[in-house]
Amino acid sequence: MNLLRQAKPDGFVLGIIGVAVLASILPATGTAENVLGWTTKFAIGLLFLIYGARLSPLEAWEGVTHWRLHSVVLATTYIVFPLIGLALRILEPTVVTADLYTGILFLCLVPSTVQSSIAFTSIAKGNVAGAVVSASFSNIIGVFVTPLLVILLMNTTGDAHVGAASILNIVAQLLVPFVLGQLLRPFVHGWLTRHSGPTKVVDRGSILLVVYSAFSESMNQHVWSSVSISQILAVVAVCILILAVVLGFTHFVGKAFGFPIADRIVLVFCGSKKSLASGLPMASVLFVGQPVGLIVLPLLLFHQIQLLVCAVIAQRYASKSHAEGDVETATRG
Repeated sequence: MNLLRQAKPDGFVLGIIGVAVLASILPATGTAENVLGWTTKFAIGLLFLIYGARLSPLEAWEGVTHWRLHSVVLATTYIVFPLIGLALRILEPTVVTADLYTGILFLCLVPSTVQSSIAFTSIAKGNVAGAVVSASFSNIIGVFVTPLLVILLMNTTGDAHVGAASILNIVAQLLVPFVLGQLLRPFVHGWLTRHSGPTKVVDRGSILLVVYSAFSESMNQHVWSSVSISQILAVVAVCILILAVVLGFTHFVGKAFGFPIADRIVLVFCGSKKSLASGLPMASVLFVGQPVGLIVLPLLLFHQIQLLVCAVIAQRYASKSHAEGDVETATRG
């Protein structure tokens, strides 16, 4: 029976796959696309408001001052990932084309995600306060670091200017709701503690909205029709390899540095992610006159693969946490 339960597909993972298929068949266009964009932003803002309401100010401050954790996350995002991308140059042109390799290297240079990194950390019962700070800070400095790395490590046409609007979007969509949640905490914390359902719905719902939005955009831009099936499969294999290496690295470093399990969860999820939301607008600015659709294809594929894999990992962490809690309860009893 235990083997059957373990073999049973996870509903959350099936939901991600189902939403991706739905978006591929029925992508949001026109007014629906605009509504989807605002709905996604609202869901993410609500998610961070809930995080702010659930975290005590002491926990939030401990998240800010956990410099060892943040340093490892940043090093993984902006040192380990780029080194992997440079090492994969051996795949060009025998395995992937020059444009696709440019995309592979570019995905290794973009910032970490914010929303999904924190959502998965929450699902896995990790250090949410640490994840909020690590993911947000990584994304903010990525506005400056990613264009610099692109200029240093690859040739681009056009001027690599990334405006302050990216920072303002992060502040408005993530940090402001979080601070508002902190202010509302005395009034709503008790209710949220007694009812975990809303947080679970918003956690998973926001990720499903991001997946649907990303696949809709790729269909509307006709990204898939510009490459062959064999090229897509090659890029998928490379993305899986990159993710496996980084997940292994973050897991090993977390143990080697003696981080507690809650912090190791942050390393796994914040260190292994790459942001499609940040990468797409950056690519449109940095690769003027080049085939942007092909260049962002590896990032698009990596984004979906990381969500699927991390959904499974998060559920396993959560199940392990529940099992340990049951054992502890039984022992006390």
